[in-house]
Amino acid sequence: MLPTPSHQFRTQSMTPSSSLNLSRLTVACLCADWCGTCRDYRADFSRALAAQVHPGIDIDAVWIDIEDEAELVGAIEVENFPTLLIARGDEVLFFGTVTPHLSTLTRLVLAAAAGSVHVDGDAPNAEVQALAARLHRAPRRG
Repeated sequence: MLPTPSHQFRTQSMTPSSSLNLSRLTVACLCADWCGTCRDYRADFSRALAAQVHPGIDIDAVWIDIEDEAELVGAIEVENFPTLLIARGDEVLFFGTVTPHLSTLTRLVLAAAAGSVHVDGDAPNAEVQALAARLHRAPRRG
C-alpha cells in the first residue's frame, strides 16, 4: 500500500466544493528537508496557497519530501529544487523545476486554472502521470 502524503498535506478550498470537482487543482512541491532553498520556500508556498492568493480556485496543496516519501514519488528523477507538479485530477498541467518566488507560483497556478496544459514544457512522462493519479486518489486531510 502506498503511503498517503505526509502530515504536510493540506486541503485549501477556495470555492464551494462539489462531489466531482474537475476544477480542483493539486499543487505539489517536491523537495528535500536537507535543501535550504526548499526550507525557505516551504513557508512561502504554504502561505501563498493558504492566503487565497488565487481566489476562486480550489487547490489541494501538497508538500512532498522526496526522501521521506520515496514510495509515493516512485521512480521520478527530481533533478533540482523546488520542483512543482500541478494537476487537475490525473491530468498533469505542469511538472518542472521553478524559481522559488511567489510570482512564479502564482503565474503557473493561474495558467493551469485557465486551462493551459503543459505550461512551459513538454508532456509529462508516465511516472509523473502516475504520481498525479496517486495524489488525486489520496485521502484528503485538513
